[in-house]
Amino acid sequence: MSSDPAPVVSPPRAEGSGEGTAQVGGAALSRREHDMLGFERQWWRRAGAKETAIRDLFGTTPTRYYQALNALVDRPEAMAVDPLLVRRLRRLRTARQRTRSSQILGKGNHID
Repeated sequence: MSSDPAPVVSPPRAEGSGEGTAQVGGAALSRREHDMLGFERQWWRRAGAKETAIRDLFGTTPTRYYQALNALVDRPEAMAVDPLLVRRLRRLRTARQRTRSSQILGKGNHID
């Protein structure tokens, strides 16, 4: 058995839907947004490998990618496509924000 993560599988599309879109209340996710969600389903062991893959697959910097991803996980359309993944990404984002806040507060309260 291999310890590699399972391959990414795109969510099924409904019959008659437009190429690369998922409709929710009149709004849609683009093919790129679906691809981003699929990419995030993978488990990354090393940050450097993920950053390289972001550049190769999406043709953008990791910073721009994460800005777009943060906006994407706040959209109800993304929640409708993959609620477990979106909730996990939101939890990770919140945990990182708390860590940064505590580090900033911790440094400000330190007296030499």
